[in-house]
Amino acid sequence: MSRSSALAPSGSGPGAGRPPLRVLPRLAGRAPAPPAPGAALHSVSGATAVMLALVAIGAVVHEPVLIPPLAASAAIVHSVPALPLAQPRSVIAGHLMCSAVGYGALAALGSAPWVAAVAAGIGLALMTVARTPHSPACATAVVIVLSAPDPRTFLPLLAGSTLLLVLAGCALSRARTGSLRYPVYWW
Repeated sequence: MSRSSALAPSGSGPGAGRPPLRVLPRLAGRAPAPPAPGAALHSVSGATAVMLALVAIGAVVHEPVLIPPLAASAAIVHSVPALPLAQPRSVIAGHLMCSAVGYGALAALGSAPWVAAVAAGIGLALMTVARTPHSPACATAVVIVLSAPDPRTFLPLLAGSTLLLVLAGCALSRARTGSLRYPVYWW
């Protein structure tokens, strides 16, 4: 018995006389194609270059500068530059607000996984209210709670790193002709 005949109403009863249900076509291959390889390679090379710059800065100042949330931010800025998550307001303010939440939670409740989760949630709520959505910034609060970096070095490096991500996104969007200009808006 074919799938379509199994779904067709038969004889009398509910559904009799209605046309058979259609089996939905497979969705594989129906989504929009990703960007052409040239555009994707440009994004990957830009994100990689800015992350390598953060590693180099970290080596010079003897502090870890490339943290996982910044790698995620670089991916967003260079891969999907038109999203609200990628705009400078969200990248910079999101990380700084969540770092404040992280340090506040660390001071009030100590370093524990549950505190990190609460800090990430509060950071997300704060970013939502402030209209600065940037999901990687929630992870910044988690990093702070779990690793307790010295704020005198961490905060300036975080601020400089987010600014570097944004400026690199600006420069690289203008270096490639025909590409979407980043940012769509600054504030």
